[in-house]
Amino acid sequence: MTRDTMGSTESGAPQLEDLLDHKKPVKNPLVPIGALITAGILTAGLISFRQGKSHLGQKLMRARVVAQGATVALMLGTAYYYGDKF
Repeated sequence: MTRDTMGSTESGAPQLEDLLDHKKPVKNPLVPIGALITAGILTAGLISFRQGKSHLGQKLMRARVVAQGATVALMLGTAYYYGDKF
């Protein structure tokens, strides 16, 4: 398979690497922190359920949903903010 100057193969289809090269990946340090918080709340909730503390476990599962929603909102906000700048 040979490539021309535009990064396309003989079939004319551009390669995945060529499509992704022009955008610089944006790193938001709050997203991994949000994911860790979500995982921590989930773990605490599962432990609470296992210990028979269903009321606490239910509260932690609700808190997990809020943390997960905030993490997704951060991802979407970052994607929207940096979408056309790079």
